[in-house]
Amino acid sequence: MNSGLFGKVLWIDLSNEIFKEQIIPEKDYKAYIGGYGLGCKLIYENMPPNTDPLGVDSILGFFPGLLTGTVAPLTGRYMVVGKSPLTNTWGDANAGGTFGPAIKRCGYDGILIKGKSVSPKIILIRENEHQILDADKYWGIDIIKAEEKLKKDFGANIKIASIGRAGENVSKISGIANDKGRIAARSGLGAIMGSKKLKSLILVGKKKLQMHNKTEFMNHVKKYNKNAEIKDPGIAMKFILFQLPNMAKTLRRLKVGMSGPSSIIRSVYRHLGTIAGNTIAAENGDTPIKNWNGIGMYDFPFEKSIKISSTNIIKYKVRDYGCFSCPIQCGAVLKIPELGIEEMHLPEYETCASFGPFLLNDDLLSIFKINDLCNRAAIDTISTGATIGFAIECFENGLLTKGDTDGLELTWGNSESIVALTKKIINREGIGDILADGCRIASQKIGKGSERYAITSLGSELPMHNPRMMQSLAFSYAYDPTPGRHTTASIDFFDIGNMKSFISELKFPIRWKKSAKRKQKAQKKVTAIHQIISCLGLCAFSPQFGAYPLIDLINSFTGWNVDIEELITSGLRIQTLRQAFNIREGINICDNELHGRVVGVPPDIKGPNKGITVDYREFYKIYCQEMGWNPENGYPLKKTLQKLDLEWIIKDLY
Repeated sequence: MNSGLFGKVLWIDLSNEIFKEQIIPEKDYKAYIGGYGLGCKLIYENMPPNTDPLGVDSILGFFPGLLTGTVAPLTGRYMVVGKSPLTNTWGDANAGGTFGPAIKRCGYDGILIKGKSVSPKIILIRENEHQILDADKYWGIDIIKAEEKLKKDFGANIKIASIGRAGENVSKISGIANDKGRIAARSGLGAIMGSKKLKSLILVGKKKLQMHNKTEFMNHVKKYNKNAEIKDPGIAMKFILFQLPNMAKTLRRLKVGMSGPSSIIRSVYRHLGTIAGNTIAAENGDTPIKNWNGIGMYDFPFEKSIKISSTNIIKYKVRDYGCFSCPIQCGAVLKIPELGIEEMHLPEYETCASFGPFLLNDDLLSIFKINDLCNRAAIDTISTGATIGFAIECFENGLLTKGDTDGLELTWGNSESIVALTKKIINREGIGDILADGCRIASQKIGKGSERYAITSLGSELPMHNPRMMQSLAFSYAYDPTPGRHTTASIDFFDIGNMKSFISELKFPIRWKKSAKRKQKAQKKVTAIHQIISCLGLCAFSPQFGAYPLIDLINSFTGWNVDIEELITSGLRIQTLRQAFNIREGINICDNELHGRVVGVPPDIKGPNKGITVDYREFYKIYCQEMGWNPENGYPLKKTLQKLDLEWIIKDLY
């Protein structure tokens, strides 16, 4: 085994309380680049077809990136993987903080959990000690209180991933949280943990990876960090940064979004984080408004969006926060005296948009309250906000009454009712029990034609970015193996960053924006590289921050000699395996259709997205041709599987 790898993963069987190590051949690491790619292969191989995601045979995997746990910049992420209870497709969720490196310090390249317990449990993994312990005294309390209690019982240096009330209640929109509210939120994977009666995974270890060439590796790290160094921007630049929200109308008129030189983008993220886009995106047509049925500049105009701006939020900052090995540090910890909240993670753009413009809610304190509630419950804020938008529209159209909603007046912008309904969803209380699995399942329970207000992709509520602004998002929302996600491969979304400079070896077709065929060739490469970014543990924002020594870091760390073409092939292999997983599970993703509101059917008659309708179906057919998949049904062709060394799955598809 080369450097950079422990060469093994840990399997935990909760039914029989058995721990077992599995040795992984180095060829599998190179083929799948470790991390989440290795997770794809292991779950495909070991989970029977058509497994109930909440059943005893369901597998939940925790995979740090190949470079996670090193000082390689921006590599502090980890992936939770499994079959999504929300969509029955391949499911994954990404989180940062400090938990990913802890997996490596325990001496493993991944941890996989199967089986079920009949009573609440925690799993404790120390270097030479693996235990499954009773968790009755931790069950039923929020993740922050649970983390404090666990650290008191097992030591202040432990790292913890837990479910909150939402996961315990097996909500299909629940996630898994670490570091007091950093959540692997999407795909409903917290429900798998809840179904297994697993409250927490606790890690503590001191193992270190050996680097092939530490001197060379550190030279690349130092060079990147020096180039990415964020100096004090000075009074003038600080003034501009904090005035960004006030410039939203002007930026809309100039059709300027959140892209720009990497030095400025780094500074924006460092000082404001993702909330820099709160007001700008609401104004320029990026943020979905009123359950995808409104237009920001008219239904949630500047006078409202400015109330939830980064300028107003950052006033509550008490200190900076960032993921392990990140030079940007885009997070923060807030204190909200008005609500008695002493410490809370900065809400992200997606949270602010989901509970702000999406619900026509301009009450910033209510968004803070909801952020704290959702962090403690470890529930997906995108899905929760979208599901509340669905419920409000049902109420508005008489499909739900106050008798159904436990007396809540579900109207747009009613912050008091929005907070109350969030609590009900978390606790599966009253109407919250109907809504706790997302709006598609809720619409099936409510009936009465309510499905026309449930805007999802195969059950996954859509993120807070409008495909009519970045059109390939419609394609990725509809057709990525994890549908309804903005953090999947989308050429237009990827292009927000400095795509051409991110990886110098990565070449895109000339003038790819001018031709559907050339754009799909570029999309194919972005698809591949996106998988590699996830496999390495890299932050999804990393392409926006400038040139990155990706290949040099991989090779100096592992002793491999990979080039860009090998990485692209590995990325395509992972994406094709994810596609095959869905086909094996009976998902005809090629037949998926997005709600007309999302893609402009009919198009807006005014506003920033006036007259735009997105043709994502034809885009997918060309993409399938580029990928070597059948454009009529999305099946990877046999020759493609053979070329990618995936002939072992042909029997599952043909």
